Amino acid sequence: MSKDTTAGAPTGGSVTLDAWVREALRCPVTGATLVEGTGPDGSPELHSTDTERPLAYPVRDGIPVLLEGDARAL
Repeated sequence: MSKDTTAGAPTGGSVTLDAWVREALRCPVTGATLVEGTGPDGSPELHSTDTERPLAYPVRDGIPVLLEGDARAL
C-alpha cells in the first residue's frame, strides 16, 4: 500500500500543493504569500515571502501547520 503524497511529503523532500491551495494560503502573521521550502533538517516547510519578517512553517504528515507558535524565523 503506497502513501498518497499529493498534499505533501511526511518526511523530507518538498511540499506538493495544488495551485489553488498555494494561492489561498497566506502567512497568518504577516499575510504574505507562502512558497515551498525545506527546513535545516531536510523536512518540508512553507516559507513566508515577507521581506521584513520572513517565517517558516512546518509541514507535518503532509499538512501545513500555520501556527505562529510553530513558526521559525528565516
